[in-house]
Amino acid sequence: MMNEKRNDVNRNRRQTAGTRTRSSRRQRPVEKEASISPRKVWRQIRLLPIWLRVVLVLLLLIGAAISGMMVGYGYIGDGQPLDVLKKETWVHILDIMNGKES
Repeated sequence: MMNEKRNDVNRNRRQTAGTRTRSSRRQRPVEKEASISPRKVWRQIRLLPIWLRVVLVLLLLIGAAISGMMVGYGYIGDGQPLDVLKKETWVHILDIMNGKES
């Protein structure tokens, strides 16, 4: 009894697997006739390779960090904006952080 029900369910699935609506059943032969020509495979062409994208993102991040430091140190703080690029400034900041200078 159970096997008969399973067979009926499987048979119904096979019969209705490809059909969705009545209109799509009517349009199928037309689609098959139109697809006689060889199919064109769509392939995406990247304008920028992935490695170049990674390099650009890293450069943009570094540029944003430097400009943020310049704004923070120069305009919000009391220093000159270009002083943030000097080694002496960072040595002084690290000395304050490590407790060598107060």
